[in-house]
Amino acid sequence: MAPAISIENLSFTYRLSDQPSLRNINAEMEEGSFVVIMGQSGAGKSTLCSTFNALVPRFFSGNYQGRVMIKGVDVALHSVAQMSRSVGLVLQDFEAQLFSTNVELEMAFGPENHSLSRQEIERRINHYLAFVGLENFRRREPATLSGGQKQRLAIGSVLAMEPELLVMDEPTTDLDPVGREEILAVAEKIREENRMLIIVDQEPETAAMADQVWLMKEGRLIAQGSPNETLVDLPLLESCGIKPPSLLALFSSMGWPEAPLALESAISIIEKKHLVQQQKRLSRSTNFLTASDLLRAERLRYTYPGGYEALQGVDLSIGEGEFIALLGQNGSGKTTLAKHFNGLLKPTSGRMLIQGKSTTELSHRQLARQVGYVFQNPDHQIFARTVREEVGFGLKVMGEDPKTIERRVEEALETVGLQGYEEKVPFALSKGERQRVAVASILTVQPGVIVLDEPTTGLDYAHQRKMMEMLERLNQKGHTVIIITHSMWVAAEYTRRTIVMKDGQIMLDGPTREVFANEKRLTEASLCPPLLVRLSNWLGTQALTVEDMVKELKGRG
Repeated sequence: MAPAISIENLSFTYRLSDQPSLRNINAEMEEGSFVVIMGQSGAGKSTLCSTFNALVPRFFSGNYQGRVMIKGVDVALHSVAQMSRSVGLVLQDFEAQLFSTNVELEMAFGPENHSLSRQEIERRINHYLAFVGLENFRRREPATLSGGQKQRLAIGSVLAMEPELLVMDEPTTDLDPVGREEILAVAEKIREENRMLIIVDQEPETAAMADQVWLMKEGRLIAQGSPNETLVDLPLLESCGIKPPSLLALFSSMGWPEAPLALESAISIIEKKHLVQQQKRLSRSTNFLTASDLLRAERLRYTYPGGYEALQGVDLSIGEGEFIALLGQNGSGKTTLAKHFNGLLKPTSGRMLIQGKSTTELSHRQLARQVGYVFQNPDHQIFARTVREEVGFGLKVMGEDPKTIERRVEEALETVGLQGYEEKVPFALSKGERQRVAVASILTVQPGVIVLDEPTTGLDYAHQRKMMEMLERLNQKGHTVIIITHSMWVAAEYTRRTIVMKDGQIMLDGPTREVFANEKRLTEASLCPPLLVRLSNWLGTQALTVEDMVKELKGRG
């Protein structure tokens, strides 16, 4: 029986590019199967996704060789409109696909363009709104939805065209743990309907759900097989810019048999083979006291125009030299709180103090010298023609002399690893590089506090590590570093203090290890520790990393 999808000797080079994005790819996919594509930034994953619905080469032109066959149809010989009847594509920037004035009209757009009857369009709207859990949002404007709801709407609007193949390019990248689980639940329902599904994702936990995993590197498909075949090769995963599954890394480092991907499997193997004994872990207080107040919030409240109260009486103290993770689901108040740290927002009531002075009493220049803020999207703060101009802009506005600006720009670029980039155009850089440019522009001002909103979002594993190691170095130099993040492993491995927010209030605040031991409260905040930390909790160890757990477990015996 012929495969439903066949990729034969596929290569593609974008117009005006001298490097191929895809290099001689061959792969097959069976009817009703689920494939996860993984690989570092620039590996060719998005380009490959665009070949399934003819965006490549019909919209993005270039040198196209080989072919993609879907149920006997040569995709490149058909238009994007023709392929939309059998292939649905949810872009990595899913918000770019949303343009209607309400949810119902968004869902209707595709079926209307396929000239379906009014009755059939209504049936599909009702069915797929329920399918993605948005039946109660029919009249809402897409802009008013949360990130997870917008993502589900983008998926639902594509599903409403009832394609045989759904392709989703990194659908969970910008979502909190709740939003991620919502999207994976939708993916599971798609599988139950026996549709073909392709997801680009960097998380091994997602790949473990798939029938096949395709690993890409530098435009090549270098490995393909079941999760149990592909995810156990830890050096291969790292070479592809993928975070090795922590449980596999632990079992490999300990020399234990088998290679579990799930927590339940790991616990079962440990118990059956008596690999190590559980120990009771002593509970500790999660109250966190600081020696000195660099930042202090007192009964802080903030209400957005329209009446939404995002902060509900927050009391918080942050000291010099701390490294803090600010966690919570979308809408919990994390970013709203952080924007008070440097006066981007002013309290509705209560006070936000910097070294004892209210932010409302300080000028923008004084605030900028105290607290630097790096937005989640670096493009929201980058505008200059060259990296040199961008990084030195803040000092120029503050009236510093050219020699001081030149020296600090050089120091900042060295700190973020961008020496030699001075004359490059910021918008021509990768997202990770643009984020480092944004950090460098803050560093030149030499603030005591650096706040970063989702510093690792959109980066592959290797670049996530580089970003966090850079922040670790800054913290060691004396900067107070505060990160807003959805990445639980990043918080676990790098930060020393964790603050968890829910419904505009601080729910937990303490040493990261103690906060992550409180799984019950984290669940109430719609959060969950990384698998390794959950195993650490079960074993009764203090470890937050594979290295620490190996050291602790070997020390027991």
